[in-house]
Amino acid sequence: MVKQTIQIFARVKPTVRKQQQGIYSIDEDEKLTPSLEIILPRDLADGFVNNKRESYKFKFQRIFDQDAKQEAIFENIAKPVAESVLAGYNGTIFAYGQTSSGKTFTITGGAERYSDRGIIPRTLSYIFEQLQKDSSKIYTTHISYLEIYNECGYDLLDPRHEASTLEDLPKVTVLEDPDQNIHLKNLSLHQATTEEEALNLLFLGDTNRMIAETPMNQASTRSHCIFTIHLSSKEPGSATVRRAKLHLVDLAGSERVAKTGVGGQLLTEAKYINLSLHYLEQVIVALSEKHRSHIPYRNSMMTSVLRDSLGGNCMTTMIATLSLEKRNIDESISTCRFAQRVALIRNEAVLNEEIDPRLMILRLQKEIQELKDELALVTGEQRTEALTEAELLQLEKLITSFLEDQDPESKLEVGADMRKIHHCFHYLKKLLTDKKIHGPSRAPFSEVKDQVNQGPSTEEEYKKLREILQQRDNEINILVNMLKKEKKKAQDALHSSSMDRGEPRRSQSSPFPPGNPEGLRTLPLSAPTQAQDSSVIQYRSSLLHRKTGVREEMSLGRQEAFEIFKRDHADSVTIEDNKQILKQRFSEAKALGESINEARRKIGRLKEEITQRHVQQVALGISENTTVPSAPDPMEEKLRSQLEEEKTRYKTMFMRLKALKVEIEHLQLLMDKAKVKLQKEFDAWWAEEATSLQVNSPPVNLFNHVKPFPQTPESQHKRSQLLSNQRQ
Repeated sequence: MVKQTIQIFARVKPTVRKQQQGIYSIDEDEKLTPSLEIILPRDLADGFVNNKRESYKFKFQRIFDQDAKQEAIFENIAKPVAESVLAGYNGTIFAYGQTSSGKTFTITGGAERYSDRGIIPRTLSYIFEQLQKDSSKIYTTHISYLEIYNECGYDLLDPRHEASTLEDLPKVTVLEDPDQNIHLKNLSLHQATTEEEALNLLFLGDTNRMIAETPMNQASTRSHCIFTIHLSSKEPGSATVRRAKLHLVDLAGSERVAKTGVGGQLLTEAKYINLSLHYLEQVIVALSEKHRSHIPYRNSMMTSVLRDSLGGNCMTTMIATLSLEKRNIDESISTCRFAQRVALIRNEAVLNEEIDPRLMILRLQKEIQELKDELALVTGEQRTEALTEAELLQLEKLITSFLEDQDPESKLEVGADMRKIHHCFHYLKKLLTDKKIHGPSRAPFSEVKDQVNQGPSTEEEYKKLREILQQRDNEINILVNMLKKEKKKAQDALHSSSMDRGEPRRSQSSPFPPGNPEGLRTLPLSAPTQAQDSSVIQYRSSLLHRKTGVREEMSLGRQEAFEIFKRDHADSVTIEDNKQILKQRFSEAKALGESINEARRKIGRLKEEITQRHVQQVALGISENTTVPSAPDPMEEKLRSQLEEEKTRYKTMFMRLKALKVEIEHLQLLMDKAKVKLQKEFDAWWAEEATSLQVNSPPVNLFNHVKPFPQTPESQHKRSQLLSNQRQ
């Protein structure tokens, strides 16, 4: 058992504008506990003589200033907790602070640079690295991701998030057993065997989180999120299992509604966030008081889920995120006071070891059955009770595997029970009889069934064709609107540039009349020009698919709209930067791989030379009838020193290649995340444009009043002419 108080750390967020001097100071004396002093700026409106407090001083285990890196945060805060989880203890890390103080950046990390990875991806990387090194145990890792939004729990890893609204998803509920252990209903556990699978689950959960823009933060998380790593380990052949879990909690930030001035849905979310944080503070206050008989864990869902983390079987760490600007001084002082109360709570973490009940049950059942069979053989007593359904199914499986086995020397092991032997013979006889009676009639029945299923439903096909035609009409209308907007932008830019240069004579030199600025675009196209346009359209379709990564089922018009949407999107610069970095990392990894192969070949060659040198020395001693000299051979020593240098170089390059692989996977994950976000926003914009077109100018659907007719070449030619006219 490990008894310790909750560890508290502080992190100061970098300020956007130039910081006013003297707002805070950090005292990190090696002999004393580090302390943070917050100095309140004097307000001249209160006069020179007033009774207001001018400074506050708080103690933390360590304080990270504005220039602290993510790697330092992980090494000092998260790594010790991850090591205790690998040893079999429960762990929790949670970030607390006001909105826009850096909690999500600390826990999850940024999405632009690889060095901005937060505690969760770095912890996953460290845990799987340690699991690969330890081959003495069998490890199993599961991931769960819980979101608490407006005091309701949701599973962020539920695959129905994409196709359903939040209200239609099943809510995660808290259940409590007689031993006061918490169980979460409708929260899924996903097994992760590699670091890449775990990061994909993290990426999926972050995509489904509730994020909104507020006056304090452009991407404010509006819910509490708990990312949990469940780790179990067992030595081979042992019935003892160690189970541990690590909660990585990103709390939503508290905000003062009077300061932010939000309303509507944002106001409702802010009320639920502040209420749940108030209940959390009530639990902290109750735990810090001595001789307190009741702890109000059940007031909110978050405190119920984190019951073990607060005063229970867990090693807990808190990160207080501070935004030490003049307008946020009061909230920062409140956060520091909360951290001081948290530091008074003492947890008692125990090693979570238990005997695997499944292995014990199977072992005892097998032993009982063997003893019963031995007793029946010794006494000669015949057992009269009937076989159970489970025993009959097990016998039928054994017979099926025995018949499917191609080995002529295979045996059917059913034990010494005569009831099982009789049942095996009856079952084999039944199979043989069924094969003789029903064997020839099965093939014709399947053929008849296939013939029945081959009948096409023409009505459904025509209905699908009408839907496709309606969709194409909407796409053409949207593209026409987009082209009009682009044309208007170009004309405005051209007009403004001509006005700046003072050259109105350009319009007189135009070869087209004033009413027709497009000129030759309105002339009828010849047959060779139309053929050339069709080939250009096919080439542009394949090019767009390669450049944008858009799914192939998107039509050409929608792909063109997506390319324009992507070009004007704010994240396009980030995606291109990550592409360039990814190319550099790929080329560097390729060069490293070639160098590693060269070093491996050189190591093998040096080993062969050392062996040959040693054999030559022995052969020389035998031929001259002398013993092998005890003094070291200078040539062999030189080869061995070269071998050690090559081994050191090989290990260094291999570790660098391994780090590059992790960085490349993370960059690919960031690019996938940006592409998914881009695709979602484009789909929403596309649906909005299609809806507005249907409301403003609903298209006339002639197929609703005319019966379907077969397509002829003439009708197809008319249809293509109609589409080309609409595009113009």
